[in-house]
Amino acid sequence: MNLIIQGLEIENSDLRSLAKLSQADQIERITGQAFRLKNAQPHDDIAQYCQDALLDYAFVNPNLRLSDFGLIAMDMDSTLLAIESIDEVADMNNIKQEVSEITLQTMRGEISFEESITKRTALLQGLHQSALQTVYDERVKLSPGAEIMLKQAKLAGLKTMVISGGFNFFTDRIKEKLALDYAAANTLGIEDDKLTGKVVGKIIGREGKAEILTRVRDELGLKREQIIAIGDGANDLDMMAEAGVSIAYHAKPIVQEKTDYSISYVGLDGVINLFG
Repeated sequence: MNLIIQGLEIENSDLRSLAKLSQADQIERITGQAFRLKNAQPHDDIAQYCQDALLDYAFVNPNLRLSDFGLIAMDMDSTLLAIESIDEVADMNNIKQEVSEITLQTMRGEISFEESITKRTALLQGLHQSALQTVYDERVKLSPGAEIMLKQAKLAGLKTMVISGGFNFFTDRIKEKLALDYAAANTLGIEDDKLTGKVVGKIIGREGKAEILTRVRDELGLKREQIIAIGDGANDLDMMAEAGVSIAYHAKPIVQEKTDYSISYVGLDGVINLFG
């Protein structure tokens, strides 16, 4: 296997120690923040070493190429974006702390997503819809490495998709900004230019994300192993279970434990570095 080591600061001593632990016979530089240790073997001490050194690691099939995949699907909030959009909208109504706590409970898997989005949206009732545009203009920020990842994925022939339990006000604009192929999210109720505090239509939650990914996968004629799915919260787990490769990005422990790879220190461009 290839052992991919990534981090904001990687010391030569770290690479030598990890090469020794994994019995790798070659160290290859991918970028300044990523190295490939070839012909590596798993070792019980590698996980702890990398945790102590603030490094991401992944054992990857050396024959796996980015071009082997056909679709990369991403969660939006705290994955493709470096913010939780609903929390920022709540801040416009001076209730960010209350909404953020519900968001965290959801990401940790303590309450269902459907319950969470219903509670959080209800707290936004009466807010003028102009707050949504203000959040988009002033607070929406891509996660580090997002544009590099998307550029390389598109060059390799992959379709791109954002699937969010948030609101389509944001996914529609992100889709256009980044030239994504697909976008799906919940719809906020708006009457007389104000938020009603309700979600319109069926809520896209944990099961809904998986259903959407499966539908698009089938439309494209792809197999499960041709899908890469990236997320950070418990409501992403069903979606990621429908993918050949699942990647936890700066995720909660419950997500890291159930995915193929975990990226906790570097940006989304770290996804590209996993593959040849």
